[in-house]
Amino acid sequence: MPTTNCAITGLGLTDVGKVYGKSAGQFAAEAVRRAVSDAGLSTGDIDGLLVMSGLAKGVNLDLAGTLGLSNLGLLAQMNVYGATVGAMIEYASLAIATGNVSVVACVFADAPLRPDTTGGAAWSEYTTRGARRGLPGLRAAIGLSSPTAHYALAARRHMSEYGTTSEQFGAVAVAQRQWAQHNPQAQFRGPISIEDHQRSRIISDPLHLLDCCLVSNGGAAIIVTSAERARDLRQPPAYIWGWGQGHPGHGWEQGSQFGLTTGAVQSGRAAMKMAGVTPADVSIREIYDCYTYTVLVTLEDYGFCAKGEAGPLAESGALGPGGALPTNTGGGQLSAYYLVGMTPLIEAVTQARGHGNERQIADNSMILASGNGGILSHHSTVLLSPELPAI
Repeated sequence: MPTTNCAITGLGLTDVGKVYGKSAGQFAAEAVRRAVSDAGLSTGDIDGLLVMSGLAKGVNLDLAGTLGLSNLGLLAQMNVYGATVGAMIEYASLAIATGNVSVVACVFADAPLRPDTTGGAAWSEYTTRGARRGLPGLRAAIGLSSPTAHYALAARRHMSEYGTTSEQFGAVAVAQRQWAQHNPQAQFRGPISIEDHQRSRIISDPLHLLDCCLVSNGGAAIIVTSAERARDLRQPPAYIWGWGQGHPGHGWEQGSQFGLTTGAVQSGRAAMKMAGVTPADVSIREIYDCYTYTVLVTLEDYGFCAKGEAGPLAESGALGPGGALPTNTGGGQLSAYYLVGMTPLIEAVTQARGHGNERQIADNSMILASGNGGILSHHSTVLLSPELPAI
């Protein structure tokens, strides 16, 4: 049975997308203040703060001073790439369980976009710095100088091994755009088709533009408290049933499983064991979707289908509205906004609260949120429910 006794009780999301004139630090402070207000608390109630910075940096331990926080029992700047938010929840919950803290704010913010720069150019500016110096220059020499190029290599291997097609990647993009149409905070809500996906330009073969996540300015924060305290606060609690991390450390040598398996295997197994559930018990999946390929390989690794079956599953319409396996119900990073691991988590909490409006899933009894980072090297999993765990 679950061993955690904590809940997410506050959500703070700033305006996201092409939002200019604010630094990452300003977005972070705004997100925390919104989360605190959402929970019915004040900043003075916070005695723990975990922060993560994005591409543009600018979010660090100084945020505590900006927010006027004092006498903190927990303060750290964390970075496990896209798996950071799941790790934050784990560490916050453990700190609360020991009695060292009672209210922990976890925040991520970024501001890489500028009015005169495209999303792709902004991403490249930050991610390719130093890519041609030293040993990384060997990869750059063959075109592996960006995250997209690395993920393209992983996607191509999945295609070669399992027969996954570009159209099946496209089915993921189409399904998530269908969900995004019901999310007023999504950057892109216009419908797309498989034909639109296939016509979108190639970014790094086999990945098209519509296979790739957005680049967004903005910030998001959550408040983690004990389950007991959460029951008396403003919002319905999203109880934390389980968590897990997985760091496979894929090598580049012959025989590596790069592209075929991810840390979701290990992190998912740990989270589900802690929660006392199986993949069949999960009713909603919020999967880290930096690329469409990532959704497919992660679904397989969690055990929602066998290896090689996620492509046909997406093609069948199972992941979209009305499908048997609702996945990325807010539009995800492909269509809603890109705030690293906060994107799937914010939607998971929204669904757990029953606040999804037109996109709300009736059966929200067990919700999985995943994080992935470092080119499939790091993974985190969190399981949430509106129901209190029986401990």
